[in-house]
Amino acid sequence: MDTPAAAAPNDHRLLRWLKKEALPLLVMLGLLAAARDTLANHYQVPSGSMQHTLMPGDRVVVDMRAYGVRLPFTSVELLHTGQPQRGDVAVFNSPQDGTRLIKRIAAVGGDRVELHDGHLSINGRPLAQAGVGEIEDFGQHLAQLDLGQGGGPDITGLTVPAGQVLMLGDHRGNSADGRFFGLVQASALYGKASHVYYRRGEGLTWQTL
Repeated sequence: MDTPAAAAPNDHRLLRWLKKEALPLLVMLGLLAAARDTLANHYQVPSGSMQHTLMPGDRVVVDMRAYGVRLPFTSVELLHTGQPQRGDVAVFNSPQDGTRLIKRIAAVGGDRVELHDGHLSINGRPLAQAGVGEIEDFGQHLAQLDLGQGGGPDITGLTVPAGQVLMLGDHRGNSADGRFFGLVQASALYGKASHVYYRRGEGLTWQTL
């Protein structure tokens, strides 16, 4: 049984160890958590609402710097780094219930939107080329749609207000998206999905979105 005199040196050794090892470890973990929250993160796709672009179970890299560098663990923007672009695949919290979702930015502020039978027209221009009805051209991105369950609800005569975006799933007939929960504040986008790095049945991969 330790005597009080013997216990005191043990306490000092433990305290020295905590100062020498535990504190730097906690600092490192804090820095890693901050980097994950502000620089890069990952997301696991929960459903098929983005087929054929993303499949259930896909793991994607999320660029947290794409639309702004934020103070870690807050929504305070420290540096503006870019604007959401049509065709980007982005991660955000649903304005309906806060669930974290991944969808495509279909339209940005000022765009006039028509959506009929799952096919988008932006500012009067159909995004799908004639004869290639399930591929939409957003400019920097091509979206491979899944219209196997139809196109879902239509949109007629919508003009997106400044500072907001319309988020849609590529599986138009099976996506609970902006047609149900409304428009999303551009400033509320969590980050831009850049690559798929793991897919069920294929394993590790590196597919650009």
